[in-house]
Amino acid sequence: MPTYQYEAMDTTGGEVKDTIDAPTEEEAQQKIRSLGYFVTKLTQVEGKKKKDKKKAAVAAKDKNKKGKAMILGGCNLRQLVLFTRQFSILQDAGLPVLRSLKILEGQMKAGVLKNTLIDVVDDVESGNTLSEAFGKHPRCFDRLYVNMIRAGEAGGALEVILRRLAEFKEKAASLARRIKGAMIYPLVVIGVAVAILGFIMIFIIPKFEKIFMEFKLKLPYVTEVLITMSRMTVVYWYVTPVIPVFIIVTLKLIRMNRSGAFILDKIKLKLPVSGQIVEKSIVARTTRTLGTLISSGVPILEALSIVRETAMNLVFEDMFQRVYESIREGETIASPLRDCKLVDDMVVNMIDVGEETGDLDTMLNKVADVYDEEVDVLVESLISLLEPLMIVVLGLIVGTIVVALFMPMVGLLDALSGG
Repeated sequence: MPTYQYEAMDTTGGEVKDTIDAPTEEEAQQKIRSLGYFVTKLTQVEGKKKKDKKKAAVAAKDKNKKGKAMILGGCNLRQLVLFTRQFSILQDAGLPVLRSLKILEGQMKAGVLKNTLIDVVDDVESGNTLSEAFGKHPRCFDRLYVNMIRAGEAGGALEVILRRLAEFKEKAASLARRIKGAMIYPLVVIGVAVAILGFIMIFIIPKFEKIFMEFKLKLPYVTEVLITMSRMTVVYWYVTPVIPVFIIVTLKLIRMNRSGAFILDKIKLKLPVSGQIVEKSIVARTTRTLGTLISSGVPILEALSIVRETAMNLVFEDMFQRVYESIREGETIASPLRDCKLVDDMVVNMIDVGEETGDLDTMLNKVADVYDEEVDVLVESLISLLEPLMIVVLGLIVGTIVVALFMPMVGLLDALSGG
């Protein structure tokens, strides 16, 4: 069995040198990675000639390309964050870009990102720059990512840019996780409540209806309405799952028209509590994006163009378009922001100070930090508000059903006891 001499880095960044036995170079790399090391250099010391080694490398490359897994869906954000952080560490350690990419691609689990990295490695080997290679794969690397990498290549500070990118992606992923996590509880409660109410309507109320019919009871109005709703649920049960689908499709059709999408986005911002969460999340994301791009050396107009796309709300996109036009005409960022009255005065004033002092990127990141904290507070407030609200609403629904069913029963008991 061939023996391989390797150099690697442990999790703390320390250098490790040792030898390992393995049938092939690929398996040797896998064994070393299983020990928790990043392989930086691997050399066969016995068992094969150079020519065979070269053939094996070509064969391994072909095998990699043929073995690309068929994966549907987009790029996993958590994997992308981890890749960026590890890429930053390897670049900081002074490894060549191509070697770093090969190391990370080799240890990546099957998925969209691994398939993308296989192509990126091939493009870089063919002479393309890293930003050009990343730019061919917008599913994983958006314009923000590609432009920051391009700025890092131009300024010779790729490791610094990657570190900033990793921090940016980590904060963005953390904010998204917090918001999604906060919505799980109310959605589960609503889902369970709908299931219980459906069960009552389909199986319980029809049994009471038979009892009422057998005794020919005169039913109160509330009971008649409840029984009618139960009949409709039994007959048209299939409409219930169609309703949310219909609503989603209708909203998507409305969003296909720019005017309709603008109105929906404006309504979204006007909703109580949740509207504030949406607004402050957008401000946090866009200001952090703009601050990161400016500090990375991306031209201001290109940075604003990217930020406009990351807003994901037409109301804010229009605002950033005005800012873009203002900068192009030689004016400031703060002026159109103040005119739009879409963001708080604090944001406008901090940006104004940042422009005057030449420290705009720092001010933008401070604004993002403040708004991230406010989003956390608002999310907690929304959960605190939803819990009692859901309890009250469910209590009213269940209470109405109980009263509607037992009012005729009480009348029946009175009649039987009187008779």
